[in-house]
Amino acid sequence: MTFRKVAAVLSFTRAAAELNYAQSSVTSQIRNLEASLQAELFDRLGGRIQLTEAGRRLVGYADQILALVEEARAQVPGGGEPAGTLAIGTMESITSYRLPPLLEMFHHRYPRVQLSLRPSLCAETCQRLRQGTYDVGFMMEAETEHEGVETEVLVREPLVLVAAPHHPMAGPAAGPVTLEALRSATVLAAEPGCAYRDLFERELSAGTAEPFSFLEFGTIEGIKRGAIAGLGVSLLPQITVAEEIAAGELAVLPWEPPFEVFTQLAWRQGKRLSRELRMFIDETVRLVREEVPARSA
Repeated sequence: MTFRKVAAVLSFTRAAAELNYAQSSVTSQIRNLEASLQAELFDRLGGRIQLTEAGRRLVGYADQILALVEEARAQVPGGGEPAGTLAIGTMESITSYRLPPLLEMFHHRYPRVQLSLRPSLCAETCQRLRQGTYDVGFMMEAETEHEGVETEVLVREPLVLVAAPHHPMAGPAAGPVTLEALRSATVLAAEPGCAYRDLFERELSAGTAEPFSFLEFGTIEGIKRGAIAGLGVSLLPQITVAEEIAAGELAVLPWEPPFEVFTQLAWRQGKRLSRELRMFIDETVRLVREEVPARSA
């Protein structure tokens, strides 16, 4: 496992942090492995490392060994209480607005299963799943098929364009919002790599010579506070602004995005699912799909 982690992230320091080992332990394990195989697995290039030819060949065998370990765990779970750690890649909008009921249920029902949430955007989550760094990941994207990754679509996430009620684009007298009007407005958005922000940017930049310029915020909470203060308009998942809309702090503007995004659960293709991971997937599908009709009622 240590070799595969170092090979995935190409850093002894980062591998040690993700495995929760001391760096000296990781270095020692790799040196012992190289000594037993009588081959150098990594080229040390100053502060950087890269796989040697022997290291690249060993990656395939390491993947097979880890797959067999996963298969054994899945097929021989024993009668003990579910336990262990699941590394979960996720994004802010899902963590804050979709996961709390699931996390609460899992904490009470399976107290020995530790859920380790790792903030990451969709492309990074896919990469980490393929590398084996994450056990499972949540994504919000338009695409529902990803190379090397199996996905379960949980729910379509409606997107709404919002602004403060006193914004010039809000109110019945403002009329329908057009792309031309949006291109002239201040638009608040998350960082690049967020699927719905990138799709929105594509719409706003279509037919123009330069990419559209957003006023970027690091968090959804920051975007909402900025919109409430009248700084501009923003396109966000409806679930993230439902409370502010109900409270009259934000108004939904009459613009329908010509694209959709879906919240998805994903894991590495061909991965042998442990008992704990299978339970997590099943409970996630059940709880999210139960919650959506309740929110819509």
